Amino acid sequence: MRGRIPMISTLALGLALGACQPVPAVPPSAADPPPAEAAPAGSWRATATEQDKERIRNWYSSWTAALADARAKGFGASIDREGALLQPAAALPNPHLPAGEYRCRTIKVGAQGRSTLAYIAYGWFRCSVSAEQGLMSLTKTTGSQRPVGLVFPDNLKRQVFLGTLVLGDESLAVSYGSDRMRDMAGLVERIGDNRWRLVLPSPAYESLLDVIELVPAS
Repeated sequence: MRGRIPMISTLALGLALGACQPVPAVPPSAADPPPAEAAPAGSWRATATEQDKERIRNWYSSWTAALADARAKGFGASIDREGALLQPAAALPNPHLPAGEYRCRTIKVGAQGRSTLAYIAYGWFRCSVSAEQGLMSLTKTTGSQRPVGLVFPDNLKRQVFLGTLVLGDESLAVSYGSDRMRDMAGLVERIGDNRWRLVLPSPAYESLLDVIELVPAS
């Protein structure tokens, strides 16, 4: 499929309703509230499924497991070449992702089964960010696997993405929360001047971690 995925407002409505090298230790986010604390209406915690709350809660362990698996299978040099992009502690303050058109590329780290490579770096595709219901929407507009969803505020170094996966020639995104195999949750972080990443821990297919790099198209 080519071009922007239509009907992102439908997705938004669904969201609104519903030899390894050492890796530096990163504690859980100080902004994460105790489990008993009620989440404000409209926040990502009030919107996310239990599966996706767990994905976000366990982001660091998922990341380190993915890196360990890829390094153990001979992809250490490829990981090191990516620098900050694949470093868990590389997030910088002010993660806000401005509206506009972006170049984006996906790196899959770690393998869920023996038939999948433990490290795959794809070429550049197109992504788009725009205002949507008081938040920002993020859509990967080209490629055979296309995340589409909303970006929620969280803390000084990250935002949270909740969305679904559009596959192949599909033209419509399923509503978030209606298919656990399509639901996606991740962290939006800034890692440099005009450089961001969407980190998707524990994706449903193929890898242990997906990282999508985003840079402005112009």
